[in-house]
Amino acid sequence: MYINDAGRTMIPLRLVSETLDYETNWQPDGSIHITSANGAVDVTLAVDSTAYTADGVAGTFETAPTLKNDRTYLPARDFAELYGSIYWDGDTRTVWIAQSEETMYQVIGEKVLRAKIDMASPNINMRDPVIYRIAHVSHHQTGDKWCVYPMYDFAHPLSDAAEKVTYSLCSLEFENHRPLYNWFIDAIGFEEPPRQIEFARLNLNYCVTSKRKCLEMVQNGVVNGWDDPRMVTLCGMRRRGYPAAAIRDFIGRVGVAKAYSVVDYGLLEACVRDNLNQNAPRAMAVLNPLKLVIDNYPEGKTEEIEVEINPDKPELGRRKVTFSRELYVEREDFMAEPVKKYFRLFPGNEVRLKSAYYVTCNSYDTDENGEVTCLHCTYDPESRGGETPDGRKVRGTLHWVSAADNVKAQVRLYDRLFNTENPAGEDGNGDYLQNINPDSLKIIDGCLLEGGLRDAKPGDTFQFMRQGYFCVDKDSTPGNLIINRTVALNSSWDKKKK
Repeated sequence: MYINDAGRTMIPLRLVSETLDYETNWQPDGSIHITSANGAVDVTLAVDSTAYTADGVAGTFETAPTLKNDRTYLPARDFAELYGSIYWDGDTRTVWIAQSEETMYQVIGEKVLRAKIDMASPNINMRDPVIYRIAHVSHHQTGDKWCVYPMYDFAHPLSDAAEKVTYSLCSLEFENHRPLYNWFIDAIGFEEPPRQIEFARLNLNYCVTSKRKCLEMVQNGVVNGWDDPRMVTLCGMRRRGYPAAAIRDFIGRVGVAKAYSVVDYGLLEACVRDNLNQNAPRAMAVLNPLKLVIDNYPEGKTEEIEVEINPDKPELGRRKVTFSRELYVEREDFMAEPVKKYFRLFPGNEVRLKSAYYVTCNSYDTDENGEVTCLHCTYDPESRGGETPDGRKVRGTLHWVSAADNVKAQVRLYDRLFNTENPAGEDGNGDYLQNINPDSLKIIDGCLLEGGLRDAKPGDTFQFMRQGYFCVDKDSTPGNLIINRTVALNSSWDKKKK
């Protein structure tokens, strides 16, 4: 694995050139295991294979003599003035030749080495660009081993060639740098030269992907680290519960473009929903519990109700959920004075409890503040499984959790980090922090989940009936279950646009 000094990971493309259907898994020892569906790729990248651009300074350093012969020169002028100069004044290209390579690399810090190409080139990058500067200062990676600091345009192609990178995939702003990339490769000569190809960035609305902006949010505590589930980093999406297959599906739908465009974040969410709808097991969870007592159900009695694991995959079978006299339902599933077309619980109305029985709300209790604290219902013993002998129908089906068998959990409701489509403005320089969505994270304590989730492990995903898709967070510990919302069942942002 190759990591440049900006922290970008590069993997030789030949590892995945035969297929795009591959899985990347981090191993406990920190290594990366990459496999493909067709078996063409099965490789583990070890931790000790990590390298940095700075570690390759020796290679770029040694190429200077190769280029020096009629291809480079060392002008005696201040670096900042040279690098900032756009127009050629006709007299500063006098080649300064050192008596030896040793004295050439011992010059003071104001010297730079430039490639001798073409000062009349219409491409500013080809006008005798600086290759590296010579500065006798310590480097954070290599210390005082080297006094040369190669420029990106010089280190980029040489590092690619040294690391056997077949294709260097860049964004469109590097298109004008490709002639210089090729010039260095041709001038030095490599048996297997790399190739630079530019594509348009994958821009998502309601997001910022700038490393500088992301770092600023991390350092200022706007988000809780690089793996915050609201971040569009791979580790953030993994923690939020986005399946790798869903991300690949999204990339496949978007395709590769050569022109600037912005992709709707809703498409990414749709890909996640499609994947989890097919693969996530179902479960029942009550986020805002309201107690429900079935007055005609025998006290102390419990029974097991069978519920499908995934209705789209009957081969997975059914799970057992405990049913009892006292249950919990969502507080929003009851209204003392129902509005029109409200088909859930209210006095006198009958509803179906998922896969269990029909119940009819008869009365409710309130506290001194008038808040409803408990519902009193009766059930139809003949309606077990959600059907009745007389064939009567009900309009509402509610999820529930038994008071006798449940798991308490903290649920974190994640939403989009920004409340505007283009947080940084049209030019990318706006104050994006002013557009933070204050509702991007809501933490709910005291949520109740069905007892079968007691042994859920970090990374496990579920569809909570009528709520959305959720996964177990890495911060979970035995007795302290933390659940992240991956995505809601339906997008609320489409409604906001209208």
